[in-house]
Order: sequence, then structure tokens, then C-alpha cells
Amino acid sequence: MKCLILANGDYGEIELYKDKLSDFDKILCADGGANYAYSLDIIPDYIIGDMDSIDGDIRAFYQARGVVFKKYPRQKDFTDTQLVIHLAEELGAKEILFCGSLGTRLDHTLSNLYSGINTAINGIKVTHYNPKCSIHIVAKELDIDGNIGETISVLALTDIVTGLSEVGVEYPLEQVSLEKHNPYAISNILSEARAKITVDTGVIAVFHYHEG
Repeated sequence: MKCLILANGDYGEIELYKDKLSDFDKILCADGGANYAYSLDIIPDYIIGDMDSIDGDIRAFYQARGVVFKKYPRQKDFTDTQLVIHLAEELGAKEILFCGSLGTRLDHTLSNLYSGINTAINGIKVTHYNPKCSIHIVAKELDIDGNIGETISVLALTDIVTGLSEVGVEYPLEQVSLEKHNPYAISNILSEARAKITVDTGVIAVFHYHEG
């Protein structure tokens, strides 16, 4: 089951998302992400969070259309992103695409990336997307389709990653270890239209910049 999650971060030019956001089985909004769903003419299945960011008129619009709201107190132990990931897992998601989860608030961006670690370990594909960059949370393997010359960077999200291999890139790696405090696997280049990245243990974030 493919799940789209709209978060309340930076989107840039909203029109650039329209061709990307189709063919999903479930659509979830993390609080103010519903404002962007409205701009994209999307009717979500669920809106979840403390509801401090959603526009009042948009909330009424979705309530009138039977969208399910899951409201939590503002003072809570989990972020809206964590709550919406848990819901996606409960619904049976096998693949999650985030939009609006990357932006100028670096603390929010990092929190969103870290929130997908256990999800990836559980075998669920997690990707954070904006028109310039996709970030994949990977606990086993990833195939990347792109254009030759595009940039690929890999960062360890766990303290250590073992058995990291990269093929289809200008600087291939074979069964190396990557530690969080030594982020050397940055700014690789696609040398083929499809690259493959695998790890034996640990979790990585793979950054794919869509422009070379």
C-alpha cells in the first residue's frame, strides 16, 4: 500500500508537485499539511496533529467532506510527523512518500528524517521529496533512477553502517563501513541511469539531487 504524507514544511512552487502526487492508496496530512493539500486539490483520508496550523476555513471544508481528523493535545510526546508515520504503519503502508518535510528549519528536517529510521528497519520504503531533491531512508537496498551527472550523497543515520556498497556511480563503494561522525560518502555522481545502494547493517539517508 502506497501512502502519501503532506507535512507543513516548505514546498516552494506548489505546481511542481501535481504530476508527482498520484496513484496513492492513502493520503495523510500532518496538521498544516492540509493547507497544501487544499492548494493541490487533494482530499486526504486523514488529518492528524494538534490542529494548530491548519487554516480554519480549510478545516471546515475537509470536515464537510468526511475527512477523518485525529486531534492530539498541543503538549504531546511525539511530533506530528511521528504521529502520522505511526498511522501510516497502522494502515499497512509498504511505501511512504513525504512532501513538505524538508525546508529551512534544519531541526524539523532532521527530526523528520530520524523519524523514519524504525519505519525503514521494518521494511517500509520511506522517501522525502521536493522538486530539487529526494531523500531516501534505507535499511537494506535502494535503486535510484536518474540522469547521468546528478549528485548522490549518503549519510549514516545510525552510529555505524556496515556493508555499504554503491554501483552505477562515479566513485563506487564495495562493502565499506560508514560512521556518523565521519561522513565521507558525499557528492558522488550518477555514472549510469540506474544506481544501486545496499547496506548490511544500519540505516542511511540517501540524497538524490535531481539536477546535476
